[in-house]
Amino acid sequence: MENNFFKNIEKKTGVNMKDIFELANSLQNANFKDEKTVRGIIKRVSQIANKPVSKELEDKMVASIINDGKKLDFNTISKMMNNKK
Repeated sequence: MENNFFKNIEKKTGVNMKDIFELANSLQNANFKDEKTVRGIIKRVSQIANKPVSKELEDKMVASIINDGKKLDFNTISKMMNNKK
């Protein structure tokens, strides 16, 4: 893909594409049944998105991913972050 494409995404979202690619690479071989790994990924996504995640929400997300077998991707985490209740 073109560099301009990524620059436009960065402008619109405020998210650095280098950070996204590094995160994506780290997810390829991640063990999503390991609580420490899942918490680290959630924290990293939270930092990249500049959206704080409370301890309560983090616990719910971890349980959902590890115990309930939810797929871990940006969309799942985003939905969970936006459905704070």
